[in-house]
Amino acid sequence: MDGEAVPARLRRLWRVPVTSRLGRPAELDVDQVVHAAVDLADQHGLLGVTLPKIAKELGFTTMSLYRYVGSKDELFVLMQDFAIGAPPEIAADDWCDGLREWAKAERRITHRHPWMAQLPVSEPPTGPNQVAWLEAALRVLRPTKLDWPQKIGVITLLSGYVRHSTVLSEELETGRGDIDEPEATGRYGASLAKLIDPDTFPEVAEMLAAGLFEASPGPGEDPAEDPDFTFGLDRILDGVAALT
Repeated sequence: MDGEAVPARLRRLWRVPVTSRLGRPAELDVDQVVHAAVDLADQHGLLGVTLPKIAKELGFTTMSLYRYVGSKDELFVLMQDFAIGAPPEIAADDWCDGLREWAKAERRITHRHPWMAQLPVSEPPTGPNQVAWLEAALRVLRPTKLDWPQKIGVITLLSGYVRHSTVLSEELETGRGDIDEPEATGRYGASLAKLIDPDTFPEVAEMLAAGLFEASPGPGEDPAEDPDFTFGLDRILDGVAALT
């Protein structure tokens, strides 16, 4: 591939080498900058990722980073492609099981890097890892009768569901503060039960009486196996199955 013929931001995203005209090796590279940015995001969220902070972590000036990252928006694209990594090896024979495996793998990654769900969506999959995830999903959908727009629609729907689930999970965790999920859920159910008038809210009262909020997943459980997540995922796949 002719690196000079590729736009600079895509060259950096795909790590296309170009001949240096400076006559000396670079002291930094794109990977070092992106690694530092992802580490900051994992520790402090997206608000903790700034070019000055990255420069400080690496021991360089902020201006020196612009040789490797053209803008903060470009940095976010680089971070997302790096953090999502390579797609899973999907061994399922059935397309439905394959898509379920694909979505659960993405949910586990966004759980490890929750800031990914807060990144602005500015373009379709562009980086090598993102394109590899797209390829993996399309390969799973190959046996179906769906056309290309329908396949892209299904993949977009699944990724959007994973994104929403991650954002909701993180917002609830932030709202709980230092209280763990089982305790917070139990408190919610007990408090609401004292306020609900069965004559006014008979369905809610019956739901609370059934003990729905008396048990919930404990910390450390696989987010991709959370009953709320899997219920929604299975309903989406039921809908896709109706098209095939």
